[in-house]
Amino acid sequence: MLRINEHYLKLQASYLFSDIAKRVASFQQANPDKDVIKLGIGDVTRALPEACVAAFHRAVDEMAADASFRGYGPEQGYPFLREAIAIHDFQARDAEISADEIFVSDGAKCDTGNIQELFSVEAKIAIPDPVYPVYLDTNVMAGRTGDFADGRYQGIVYLDSVKENTYVPALPEQPVDLIYLCFPNNPTGSTATREQLQQWVDYARENKALILFDAAYEAFIRDESLPHSIYEIPGAREVAIEFRSFSKNAGFTGTRCAYTVVPKECMAYDASGTPQPIHALWNRRHCTKFNGVSYPVQRAAEAVYSADGQQQVQELVGYYLNNADRIASEIGKLGYSYAGAANSPYIWIWGDRDSWEFFDMLLNEAGVVCTPGAGFGKCGQGYIRLSAFNSSDNVERAMVRIREALS
Repeated sequence: MLRINEHYLKLQASYLFSDIAKRVASFQQANPDKDVIKLGIGDVTRALPEACVAAFHRAVDEMAADASFRGYGPEQGYPFLREAIAIHDFQARDAEISADEIFVSDGAKCDTGNIQELFSVEAKIAIPDPVYPVYLDTNVMAGRTGDFADGRYQGIVYLDSVKENTYVPALPEQPVDLIYLCFPNNPTGSTATREQLQQWVDYARENKALILFDAAYEAFIRDESLPHSIYEIPGAREVAIEFRSFSKNAGFTGTRCAYTVVPKECMAYDASGTPQPIHALWNRRHCTKFNGVSYPVQRAAEAVYSADGQQQVQELVGYYLNNADRIASEIGKLGYSYAGAANSPYIWIWGDRDSWEFFDMLLNEAGVVCTPGAGFGKCGQGYIRLSAFNSSDNVERAMVRIREALS
C-alpha cells in the first residue's frame, strides 16, 4: 500500500492566491458586465524592457542555426549572466560576491522553497508573521512543524511583524537554526536598516544559524541609506543566503529567471558538529534536480545590465512606484493607516475589520481585487495588501472606485 507524505495533510485547504482567484471567478461569473481591476497578486503588467526583447530575439535566432545552436547549458547558469550579476548587483555596492557563488534559476519562489531540502527536519525555524506563504508551507511539507492550531503551526518560532515594531520583527527570544527574512517585505512593504540587519547577522553568527534573505524587491528601494543586499552587512557572507529575481524589476514573471547567492563561507553542521559548506550542497542539489534556465532567457536577463537595459528597468520600477505613491496618497486621504509604498510596490493597509470581509467589500462594491492580510498569517488579520503592479490608468480608476466605496 502506497502511503502519502502525511505532512501535506497539515496544510490549509488551499493556497492563498488560489482562494482569491476562485472568489474573483465567482464574482465575474455572477456579474459578467462588471469590470474587475486586480491590485492583488504581485504580477507585473508592463512589457519586457526593449533591451531584453532585442537580446531575446538575437538568442532565439542563434537557436535557429546549427552553428550557433545551444543544447544543455551549465546548470548554475551561463558565465556571461553570472558575471554580470556579480559585478552590477553586488561588487558595485561593495558586496564581495563572485560569479561562481551565483546560481541562476527559474524563480525565487522555487529557490526559497527548495533550499530547505538541505537542512535537517529537526532544524528550528523562525519565520516572520505576516509572511509570504511559500516559506512556511514548504517547511510544513518537509515535516518541520506540528499541527495547525489557533492560526499557527506548532513548532515554528513566529516573528511578529506589527505596527508597533514598524513591521520589522525583533530577534527571537530562543535559539533558532534557520531564519527567513524578506526586505523590502512582502506583504508589508517594510524595510530594514543596516543597523537592524547587522543585529540579525550578529545573532546568526553567535547561534550558528543561517539567514535566508529574500531580496526580490530590492530594486524598489529609493532610500539610498538602506541596504539592497544583506552582503552589504559585515559578517553576512558567513551566515546568509540571498534570493533575487528578475520578475519584478524587469517583468520576467512570464519568462522566469532568478538567482540565489550562496557564499562559500556559509556553513551548516553535521551530526558530529563538523561544518559543511552549503555552497557544495546546493550545487549538488541544483545539478541533480535542475537543468538550467533556457539560453534565450539568460541572454534577455543579461541585457538588464546593459546601459539601455538599466535605464529601461529604472523606468519600469519608477512607473510602479508612482502607482504605489498614488495608492498610498488616496488611502491616507481616506483616513486609513498603512505601511509600504515608500520603497516597495506594496501598500499594507489596516482596515479595522476582518481581512476577508474587507476583500469581499472591495470586490463587490468597488470591483477591485486586493489580497487579504489574514492569508499571510495571524498578524495579518485586519489588513489588506494592495499591489502597484498594474497600469496607471487602472490604478487611477481603482482609487476612484475605492474612494466611492469607502467614503
